[in-house]
Amino acid sequence: QVQLVESGGDLVQPGGSLRLSCAASGFTFRIYGIDWYRQVPGKERELVAAINTSGSYTRYADSVKGRFTISRDNAKNTAYLQMNSLKPEDTAVYYCHAFSFWGQGTQVTVSS
Repeated sequence: QVQLVESGGDLVQPGGSLRLSCAASGFTFRIYGIDWYRQVPGKERELVAAINTSGSYTRYADSVKGRFTISRDNAKNTAYLQMNSLKPEDTAVYYCHAFSFWGQGTQVTVSS
């Protein structure tokens, strides 16, 4: 059974940091690129960051460049999203995505 399980979402103050994790199982993790998306109610899901199979190539939405870092550990079948200098507009449900597989999402709320 294919599973992507996100964790690490929380309530954090502006300027704070969080690290999201995406634990994969049921498929060959290392052969798929991984994406992180986010979505707020009433808006389309937005691509935040992407990483290739080896981790040698990454790309980011303009809104998070310089603040977020995507990474992966193929030995642990896990991807990460390090989020620094968080802003209220980063508030969303964050989803992990690989090929046609989606996780259930983890809520990130940035508020004072």
